[in-house]
Amino acid sequence: MTAGRTNSESTSQDWCTPPDYVDAIRRFFWGVIDLDPCSNKYSIVGACREYSLPENDGLTAPWNYGTIFVNPPYGRDRNRGTSIRDWLRKCAEAKLVHGSEVLALVPVATNTKHWKKYVFGAATAVSFLYDTRLRFFVNGKDEGKGAPMSCAMVYWGSDYSRFESEFMQFGAVVPLQHLHGRSVGNRQKFATSSLWS
Repeated sequence: MTAGRTNSESTSQDWCTPPDYVDAIRRFFWGVIDLDPCSNKYSIVGACREYSLPENDGLTAPWNYGTIFVNPPYGRDRNRGTSIRDWLRKCAEAKLVHGSEVLALVPVATNTKHWKKYVFGAATAVSFLYDTRLRFFVNGKDEGKGAPMSCAMVYWGSDYSRFESEFMQFGAVVPLQHLHGRSVGNRQKFATSSLWS
């Protein structure tokens, strides 16, 4: 996972998921993470299939796997013209099209279109992490620095109770399915037709 506002060969850093979260993700997926589409050489996720740039582009590769964990780049990739919005769309699509169980560790950005559409409008639940500044491993090392933003674990899947049971230890778990297709707020309307529009 590459953090920051931009992504380039010279400035990118791989921000890896902390071990306690990886352990919880493995437990949630009954010990098997089928796909990690945002892997890197420092990752400890250990998915059966891993995509990483530049060899494999996780956004264009297939996501037809049973269990998927995504710790996407948080910034914009100017070279590829992608952003976190594309990763969240792919998460929602994997659940809808393939019936995948998907977890994603993402920054909390509830005011953005991608959160309104692919999280509130499509996800099953979210755990708003209590860690004030989540300590990612930067290039494989715990440097003691926390992320500069709040983070959440988002879930697209069919077992809310299991998600709540596993991720309540990390933060407040909120169900989202009751929001799908509903108009929320005075001016915003959640996606009611297609995830891809």
